[in-house]
Amino acid sequence: MCLLLLAIDAVPGRPWLLLGNRDEFHARPTAAAQEWSDAPGVFGGRDLQAGGSWLAVNRNGRYAAVTNVRQPGAPAAARSRGALIGEFVGGTRAPAAYAETVGRERAEYGPFNLVVGDAAGACFVSSIDGAVRQLGTGIHAFSNGSLEDKWPKMRRLHEKFSASLQAGKMEDEPLLDLLYDDTRPEDKDLPETGIGIEFERRLASIFVMPMAVHGDAYGTRASTLAYARADGSFVLHERRFGADARASGESRLEF
Repeated sequence: MCLLLLAIDAVPGRPWLLLGNRDEFHARPTAAAQEWSDAPGVFGGRDLQAGGSWLAVNRNGRYAAVTNVRQPGAPAAARSRGALIGEFVGGTRAPAAYAETVGRERAEYGPFNLVVGDAAGACFVSSIDGAVRQLGTGIHAFSNGSLEDKWPKMRRLHEKFSASLQAGKMEDEPLLDLLYDDTRPEDKDLPETGIGIEFERRLASIFVMPMAVHGDAYGTRASTLAYARADGSFVLHERRFGADARASGESRLEF
């Protein structure tokens, strides 16, 4: 993923809630959100090229999401960061213990930010420094930089979600609609991540409109909402987009 929001004990009746966009090349083979045939009880989309995922939930309450970290020129990694998702949600280790291991082994993966959690709590770990942070009650936003970064699209999604929460608009459709926002900030507010001003502009919105990168279409391919209910059930709702930025499919899973 490239933009992620996690609300912990902030939404009435939902112990945790994940909301985020996955930006990727449109030609990259991908499976829509569904129960995984090789991991019964796990639900999420799949990257069919590397075999990993960007967000998944287990019916036992374990959940995980990963973003890449923008580091131009980073060397090729031996292991896919997307593999971290299935490894955690399909495993049994506590979030903190798992995050600590990943932090130690971070050099084996492409640059990443990882969120892992269960009913007892959630943790964040990044390839930037390998430090594990506990995520407490509240609304947290993540993107392609460090946890301390406050990029414009992170602030904008946080503000929009907070306004929806205050207004009581917590239904699936309005929340997913928050992610279809291609508003770009002013140049003075853009981060400097080494990709040049034009790409900084194009990637600065919540929803990244399709653009040509090395001749291939790149942009937001999926918006995902996942949350736990107070009764112990879960919802994962995925909205997919084509290279024309129009919705191309939708999956709503309850388990």
